[in-house]
Amino acid sequence: MRLYLVQHGEAKPKEEDPERSLTNQGRTDVERLAAFLKRTGVSVGRVVHSGKLRAQQTAGILAQAIASGAKLEASDIINPLDPPESFAKKIGDWNADTLVTGHLPFMSKLVALLITGDPEHTVASYKPGSAVCLERGEDGKWTVTWMLRPELFR
Repeated sequence: MRLYLVQHGEAKPKEEDPERSLTNQGRTDVERLAAFLKRTGVSVGRVVHSGKLRAQQTAGILAQAIASGAKLEASDIINPLDPPESFAKKIGDWNADTLVTGHLPFMSKLVALLITGDPEHTVASYKPGSAVCLERGEDGKWTVTWMLRPELFR
């Protein structure tokens, strides 16, 4: 199983937009990421987001490219300050390749927890619009397969 962990694209400041929707640059970055993933044959059966608008918009753009027919699922345990342990337990039973869009510091802590067992151990340096691909081996252990940041597509 592969897990694609994406930080939402760049969002507008709260003072400009209380819902914090994606900026034009944020939307462009996510669209470029989606096009790249589609070109390389990435496909997922499940798409999960935090429910916050910027994560939902990011998930929607990516789902159109790599999740044909998958419904967007909101999760209330992947918010910025949520501990990653609950979500890590939840994905233990999943078998379908899954895209998760969320926020920092949650996404970074989830990667660290799955890779090292310690959510405070930094493994990935996210920027808005970044994606980390993890793969779970037959032994149940996770490894980092790759990471992409938006500046690679500009």
